[in-house]
Amino acid sequence: MAGTTVKDSGEVARAFSAALADHGIEASAAQISAVRGASKREAIATLTAPKYGNDAARVEAVYADFKKHLQRVFTREAEPVAGAMETFAWLRERGIKLALNTGFDRDITTLLIDALGWQGLADAVISGDDVSQGRPAPYMIFRAMEISGITNVRHVLNVGDTVSDLQAAHNAGVGVSVGVLSGAHTREQLAREPHTHLVDSVADLPVLWG
Repeated sequence: MAGTTVKDSGEVARAFSAALADHGIEASAAQISAVRGASKREAIATLTAPKYGNDAARVEAVYADFKKHLQRVFTREAEPVAGAMETFAWLRERGIKLALNTGFDRDITTLLIDALGWQGLADAVISGDDVSQGRPAPYMIFRAMEISGITNVRHVLNVGDTVSDLQAAHNAGVGVSVGVLSGAHTREQLAREPHTHLVDSVADLPVLWG
């Protein structure tokens, strides 16, 4: 969601940095960028490992602080990527089911959906804690298919702004995998991963198939 359908002006990266700093951990922009798109708890486990190793209690403490930092931002600043609502309407007009998935847990996902007024917008909303393993594993895509009643993975179009989004789409075997440049990763980073299209944002989907 963040960076793909929800505007992200660096809020997520700043929340990572602030939560890590609360626990005496420094992480570079490149290190944080490398874990974008993954389950946020898994991302924090990766970022805390150099200092604290496999310390589950520390991961949970940093994760709790990450959520606090993010909640403050999303409560007052959440807004869709420009053109996202028009794309949602375009999909609906064509009878295409809509699923949202995110590396945020259910609490943050619900907060974000409520802040945006997106209750009932999607056929499925999958959060990072709905599956046993987050991206680049394909399980969030499969869970979205299950809830939406889609049985053929080749009928799935996946859109994401991170390397792990494209990796998850590839691992799931989706029919169409679109990388967007509105979020965490650059064209050069996304271009190295399997994909069918790279576009500026989700607003460009109707142009591709209009």
